[in-house]
Amino acid sequence: MGQGHVELSPLGKNVVYCSQYNPGLLFPIARKLKRDELAMPELLPFRGADIWTAYELSWLNLKGKPMVAVGEFEFPVDSPNIIESKSFKLYLNSFNGSRFASQTEVIEYLTRDLSAASGGKVKVKMKLVGEPQALVGEIEDAFCLDHQDIEIHDYQLNTDYLSTLDKEVEQTVYSNLLKSNCLVTGQPDWGTVVISYRGKQIEPTGLLRYIVSYREHMEFHEQCVERIFMDLQRHCQPEALTVYARYVRRGGLDINPYRSNFQPHVKMPRLVRQ
Repeated sequence: MGQGHVELSPLGKNVVYCSQYNPGLLFPIARKLKRDELAMPELLPFRGADIWTAYELSWLNLKGKPMVAVGEFEFPVDSPNIIESKSFKLYLNSFNGSRFASQTEVIEYLTRDLSAASGGKVKVKMKLVGEPQALVGEIEDAFCLDHQDIEIHDYQLNTDYLSTLDKEVEQTVYSNLLKSNCLVTGQPDWGTVVISYRGKQIEPTGLLRYIVSYREHMEFHEQCVERIFMDLQRHCQPEALTVYARYVRRGGLDINPYRSNFQPHVKMPRLVRQ
């Protein structure tokens, strides 16, 4: 099991496909590296989790018959490490040719391995394909920033767009225009970002321009969400704040981080692009 420097991970490299169970494929990356860059205090200013959904999860039962499921993994925000996504995919693929006695046993292996790699207690849920799955939902009682008819010319991260109006509000806004790029490969990561807050109203035109300014920014999903949270805290100073993002899946995985200083749990419906 690797640790630390992302350039040592399998991301962006040719790898040999492994179909036999191998927890050593998981590659943890310390959260502290980027949190130090954001000057984040040791006592985290938020609660939250990273919710991963795996749509290509399979193993063999003891008779050799393939089992196919959708898995959900919740990594606590205070775990020391994130898991590099390609290594996570390779690890899940390693179940494909291995036999397990039951779905419960698979969950036990996943829970143990992912908790060990991340350093936190990971929650694992699973449904076999054919069982009722979560329906695609919508973001309720929220204002979509994307309907604003504005000109945008800046696609480099820029916090200067963030400001507030002299009006106290409690509202949820969202944008489907979030795009950032993988820190290593430069491949695009598409997502929807949802911001719930209480305090002075965040000026909506500037907020949309700020979100779009991530278009050429290179960071992992979890890091982008924490950066958005910290930028809003510093520049808009809301009394309460939640930021979460629903990212489009890549390689059969989607990653959906949320950070909040007032909501211990956030309802996160799977969106139409997922």
